[in-house]
Amino acid sequence: MKTIPFRSGVLKNGLRWIHQEVLSPTGHVALMIQAGSRDEKPNEEGLAHFIEHLLFKGTQKRKAFHIISRIEDVGGELNAYTGKEETTLYASFLKENYERSIELIFDIIINANFPEKEIPKEKEVIIDEIQSYRDTPSDLIFDEFDELLFPNQAIGKNILGTEKTIKKFTRKQVLDFVKRNYGPEKAVLSSVGGIKSEDFEKIANRYASTWKAHNNTIHREKPVISKGLSHHLVKGIHQSHLVIGGEGVSLHDKNYTALVLLNNLLGGPAMNSRLNLKIREKFGITYQIESFINSYCDAGIWGVYAGTDIQTINRCHELILKELKLLKEKKIGKIQFSKAKTQLLGQMALHQDNKVNLMTSLAKSILIYNKVDTFQEIISKVNSVEINQIQELAQQIFDTEKINELRYVPETNYQ
Repeated sequence: MKTIPFRSGVLKNGLRWIHQEVLSPTGHVALMIQAGSRDEKPNEEGLAHFIEHLLFKGTQKRKAFHIISRIEDVGGELNAYTGKEETTLYASFLKENYERSIELIFDIIINANFPEKEIPKEKEVIIDEIQSYRDTPSDLIFDEFDELLFPNQAIGKNILGTEKTIKKFTRKQVLDFVKRNYGPEKAVLSSVGGIKSEDFEKIANRYASTWKAHNNTIHREKPVISKGLSHHLVKGIHQSHLVIGGEGVSLHDKNYTALVLLNNLLGGPAMNSRLNLKIREKFGITYQIESFINSYCDAGIWGVYAGTDIQTINRCHELILKELKLLKEKKIGKIQFSKAKTQLLGQMALHQDNKVNLMTSLAKSILIYNKVDTFQEIISKVNSVEINQIQELAQQIFDTEKINELRYVPETNYQ
């Protein structure tokens, strides 16, 4: 099947758009705004996520019920999420509902009125979300690890905020954050679906052109990342949880593709990753073990997570460090290196085969790089990574003295 090239452009108000036409009866649209939790001021912790919730509570012409029903009445889905550096609204629907969906998204983003009566109710919803989140230590540990690595910095704070900050939010704070951070010049409209690019552009221009640019600039201080910290927290849990990691590279770093490859080799999603084969399969001391990277516009971190018993947590920690040491000291063999590249490219292809994933990837690429690589260009980037580059990068970021550690351990029998 012949692939139709994606098309992109910029509207007069500065909104960038990109559309990938596919032979499909469905459509997927996302509006990604370059404003996330790291753009919050000290008294605004959790505000970006709070606003994401309030966006659906009413506009100048629609109540919350009408917003929800507009897409769901035709069998579609409407949702949103907040990240460290972006907030995204997105919808999936039958392709004949493109105009209905895009009109709704821009009604929400341009005309949201943040009803005063909805603010107390949504505070309670998010506080319940925070409390529920605390009951899942395998999730919570990642956010507390961020706080360990980025102390007293917005990028290290929990996206949900805290009960204390949530309770104090006012409508004025909501309006100030939106005015300061939301604008077409800081956003991308991304689409993957069964209509032609020229038709998509016409619809986008029809409903997005009234969104006025504020000429906002992004002011983000480069984060400072901790080195060599170790925290052990005793909790009312049964299983122990361990995360170790440290400074990685940013999305703009020349070693970013090499780090993606290194991470995939170490503990990526495949069952044949080094950590999974050694610690889970060979020794059987963990059910879940994975490595991860979180890269941002100006910084990045890497890490390894494992869930294990209290009796085996030290052994698990020791084995992880041994695998990191091996990557630093022993060059990867040519055959293994070639297989690692092939595996990564296969995973990327499957990821892009999912239209929602592709839509999100297109949006983020335009937002971060102002361009999108074709899959052939991605292949070239991965294939250009050299064996020596992997070992040198491992030596740089897996420095034992710079590695941080966070443990959750059960109260019972902890010494």
